[in-house]
Amino acid sequence: MDANLKKLQPYPFEKLRNLFSTANVNQELANINLSIGEPKSPTPSFIKQAMANNLSTLANYPKTKGEEFLRESIANWLCKRFSLPTNSVDPEQHILPVNGTREALFAIAQTIINNDGSAKVLLPNPFYQIYEGAAYLAGAEPVYIDFSVVDGDIPGLNAVADDTWRHTQLIYICTPSNPTGETIPLQCMQKLIELAHKFDFIIASDECYSEIYTDESNQPQGLLQAALANGDDQYQRCLAFYSLSKRSNSPGLRSGFVAGDASVMTEFLKYRTYHGCAMPLSTQYASAAAWSDESHVQENRRRYQQSFELAIKELSPHTNVERPQAGFYLWLPTPIDDEQFALGLYSQQNVTVLPGKYLARSVNKQNPGANRVRIALVATPQECHTAAIRITTYIKSII
Repeated sequence: MDANLKKLQPYPFEKLRNLFSTANVNQELANINLSIGEPKSPTPSFIKQAMANNLSTLANYPKTKGEEFLRESIANWLCKRFSLPTNSVDPEQHILPVNGTREALFAIAQTIINNDGSAKVLLPNPFYQIYEGAAYLAGAEPVYIDFSVVDGDIPGLNAVADDTWRHTQLIYICTPSNPTGETIPLQCMQKLIELAHKFDFIIASDECYSEIYTDESNQPQGLLQAALANGDDQYQRCLAFYSLSKRSNSPGLRSGFVAGDASVMTEFLKYRTYHGCAMPLSTQYASAAAWSDESHVQENRRRYQQSFELAIKELSPHTNVERPQAGFYLWLPTPIDDEQFALGLYSQQNVTVLPGKYLARSVNKQNPGANRVRIALVATPQECHTAAIRITTYIKSII
């Protein structure tokens, strides 16, 4: 067996199951599960219809590269969404459809890392655990970075030593962040791109929450925008990852894409051809329909806005809750240990949230997820409101 498998930690939800295994739950209350970032709103009917209309394509092998119509719809969306010049994204060179960004975020490390015994992969802390697992299974050492933004800068990046940069082959960033909802300023991404050129590493920007934001006039910016702002229309050393799971309430569709550096995409396509991960044609038709429509995404944002407003109104008198810049998570401070908070809340109020420690690693004996829980406001606004009332009741009972 691959010895690197022994380095993998249990996934956060496995840890949560173990934590709850002996809980004495209040069965008088229906469970409200806000621990996992799985949208509960229905998938738009036109997406389902596009798939249903093309089920005859199940008789055909799909291409790993995907069909031109899908790549063109993605290129059009990218240029419109991120104000990129028309034709600055070439559907032939710059885009690959993927079966959800999770598998692509993992596979890119296997493609890029040259396992020479000194390779490092930098990742934010807290983080999406796929980044860490991808690094370990590619034979690299993960290095955990505080990506907190302070006065428009990221001090944690500035603190990385040149020797670490010299051994860095890949850095994962997440904007908007899972779990904090913080967005990375354009100038910070520009600076990171300059470091990538100086020290020769690839940037993998996980932007799957980019379409869930608060301010319609202030959309989260992306890595490809930063590359163009640096004068690079070839997006060298830059890869951006997007998904329909959150944007279009379609996690079961397993559909997303990667866009960026054509030279890296050529090698990634080669890897994926052997990996056997082509997107079914019926999924491609459904995906093209989704990327071509914005009205359902706007309605999605409106629904999340309502959930945030209701939840924060209940919670703010009793805890230092802050509304995130984007995404659908509350990164809630807890008055007691986060594991004990999650366990007590589940037992007393039958509300499921995720302890922050499960989403981070200790550096210098400090875990940035400690004494926080991640609350995914993915249920209906009414259920999120009910959950907030229950959380408030629990907080009152322990302080």
